[in-house]
Amino acid sequence: MPLHRGDSEAPDDKGDRRRLAVNPFYGEANPAGGMTQAPPRHRLPDSPLPPSTAYQLVHDELMLDGNSRLNLATFVTTWMEPQAGVLMGECRDKNMIDKDEYPRTAELEKRCVAMLADLWNAPDPSTAVGCSTTGSSEACMLAGMALKRRWARRNADRYPGARPNLVMGVNVQVCWDKFCNFWEVEPRLVPMEGERFHLDPQAAAELCDENTVGVVGILGSTFDGSYEPIAQLCAALDALQERTGLDVPVHVDGASGAMVAPFLDEDLIWDFRLPRVASINTSGHKYGLVYPGVGWALWRDRESLPEELVFRVNYLGGDMPTFALNFSRPGAQVVAQYYSFLRLGREGYRAVQQASREVAGKVAGAVEELGDFRLLTRGDQLPVFAFTTAPDVTAYDVFDVSRRLREKGWLVPAYTFPPNREDLSVLRVVCRNGFSEDLAELFVEDLGRVLPELRRQPHPLTRDKGAATGFHH
Repeated sequence: MPLHRGDSEAPDDKGDRRRLAVNPFYGEANPAGGMTQAPPRHRLPDSPLPPSTAYQLVHDELMLDGNSRLNLATFVTTWMEPQAGVLMGECRDKNMIDKDEYPRTAELEKRCVAMLADLWNAPDPSTAVGCSTTGSSEACMLAGMALKRRWARRNADRYPGARPNLVMGVNVQVCWDKFCNFWEVEPRLVPMEGERFHLDPQAAAELCDENTVGVVGILGSTFDGSYEPIAQLCAALDALQERTGLDVPVHVDGASGAMVAPFLDEDLIWDFRLPRVASINTSGHKYGLVYPGVGWALWRDRESLPEELVFRVNYLGGDMPTFALNFSRPGAQVVAQYYSFLRLGREGYRAVQQASREVAGKVAGAVEELGDFRLLTRGDQLPVFAFTTAPDVTAYDVFDVSRRLREKGWLVPAYTFPPNREDLSVLRVVCRNGFSEDLAELFVEDLGRVLPELRRQPHPLTRDKGAATGFHH
């Protein structure tokens, strides 16, 4: 959640000068007679509003949001079948944590965990453990806590007072920075170098020592959509163990790729087939094809998840084990995940993800043919590609392109890469289910239409990169 400050506008004697405008058509008669008065914006109204008036006020304001289907910045699902929406509506009042009261919802969660354990090739799916979460950020926090606790159990006596560290590429999603900050773990980051935009296995192994709780491998980098080489990472850590005796586990952050690779890259070894992989997470609400927010965290066996991290409570009825940062949360998204698994199966997921990858490849090729851009990735791993301006383009930059595309309704993020490639600014296009070939063609046409005017600029107009667009990566 972003942090918000209170209203900075000068208040009236009741604390709020500005009020929401009420169209006379919206104003139903209230008990005191007359039309409903305009409610304040930043304090609770004194009296209730009729439900239709409250609805219309909120509805009208939300019209100013961007169109989620045209948002090529987000990895999050923006379209589901109507039947899924009906199921979610039927479950909107079910609390996922209350498994004794809603046993069938709990059973569907259990089935999803079993399906993912099988999909990710757990040695024995019946002994793998896992849980649903509010998204991959929470799942990563849980996986990180398990790594840290296992390290503490191994090393508390040998290295008292030592500070644990976590090794990862500088391209990790911000949730890993949060984990290290919140749980007082030293982040050890492998920087980008040249045209390598993610973790280097050997460099990661060299950062490990007796205080390393684990190494994070990303199956689908947020920055450019590329897979990190998980098998090579595990091999480098195997060699490290042979030389030094250090046994460092791997967590695979498969927020997106863990729901793409099993269907499109079956020969790619990245999951529990690698003995060093202790845990995997994914976002059900990304390429799991569910509306936000649901994620999943799985451990290869019970030994990988320290029992002391699992709490048991009985004040909701029954004996309920729970491992989560949240307590109460909606069950609707878990039900929707089971619906998607049941509805699509392996072949359905393969067809959907293949269609997204094909669209990504075609759009990337069309962008390259415009002549003004250089591709960094082509959408042949995650259905995501990143591109920057060609070396001879000096009249505009990627931030200008993002701004002009936004004027046409397309939300395309422009951002700089992290160390050691802060010099590189890129645009990224995420091709999700629902971004059809027809929409893709319209996007490329709109991109082509903004180029003539951009080429006539005397220089890039966006000097302040942080304020380049209305949103931030």
